[in-house]
Amino acid sequence: MPALGGHFDFDALSESISVNEGRMAQPGFWDDAQAAQKLIDETNEMKKKVDEFQSLSHQIEDLEVAVELLQEEPDPDMQAEFEQNFKTAQAALHQYSLNQLLNQKYDRNNAILEIHPGAGGTESQDWGEMLMRMYTRWADQHDFKVTVLDYQPGEVAGLSSATLLIAGHNAYGYLRSEKGVHRLVRISPFDSAGRRHTSFASVDVLPELDDTVNIDINPADLKVDVYRASGAGGQHVNKTSSAVRITHIPTGIVTQSQAQRSQLQNRQTALGMLRAKLYEREEEKKAQEKAALEGDQMDIGWGSQIRSYVFHPYTMVKDHRTDYETGNGQAVMDGDLDPFIDAYLQWQLSQKNPD
Repeated sequence: MPALGGHFDFDALSESISVNEGRMAQPGFWDDAQAAQKLIDETNEMKKKVDEFQSLSHQIEDLEVAVELLQEEPDPDMQAEFEQNFKTAQAALHQYSLNQLLNQKYDRNNAILEIHPGAGGTESQDWGEMLMRMYTRWADQHDFKVTVLDYQPGEVAGLSSATLLIAGHNAYGYLRSEKGVHRLVRISPFDSAGRRHTSFASVDVLPELDDTVNIDINPADLKVDVYRASGAGGQHVNKTSSAVRITHIPTGIVTQSQAQRSQLQNRQTALGMLRAKLYEREEEKKAQEKAALEGDQMDIGWGSQIRSYVFHPYTMVKDHRTDYETGNGQAVMDGDLDPFIDAYLQWQLSQKNPD
């Protein structure tokens, strides 16, 4: 079926599954438990792709048979059933096509998402809080688990920074489309004169890495600070200094965690975030880009946004990379990000294959 094939090589994938299952059956397979588990996970992922392909193929074959039957003998009940099954298959085909675009190295991983308001005080900090709610709603709709790794409240409202771990299959693959500066235009609820304000916040997205990714960190290069957790909305506030902030002195990268009660656990989480940032920085160097991870982030201000959210004098949310836009801004703020993610992945594919 050419419509389903595309980048999917069914025979090669089936062969890879067979080879891996042969390795699993070998004596001593569990001698290296970490490597064994990684192979099992990779094999299960390949099996899932095969199952999705076969399920969709069967749905399309059933539709083809139904069309032939309806052509021979029209029937209202059969027609209604066909239309429902067609909608179901169409949605499954769309999701299948989208999943085929998630083929970068760490797309299947969990995502670490950071929100940093730009200049503008309360306005931008409130915008940061709105973005955090948007991503949390999106994650909930996809049955992803959200853990607040770090939350620093704003002085009056909103947040001054937040770091979320969004756990679920392909979380990073979907959310890497959100990396960049997000711009909000609205009538400010904090302005007694009811004037229109423009606010900015940057979103950074990194894959959560496991221990198989080797990142060399010299303990002498780390400055570790401990402090009391602040907690979102006053929740989970510790009476002891269990929150941890780690500064990587050579690069200036700072990570922090207050999600756990234990200082040791928070230190491990902050180290994990640091490893992810250092890895991405190294990957960008290998790709010979002009700047490393921190230098690649544009100023949080005019002209640097990837997406604009306008709520006055009209309502529109527009992505400036793909030109996808919608007039239903409230739905977007309630987590309806899939059309933007889909458009981004399609746009990214077109950048790699212009024709």
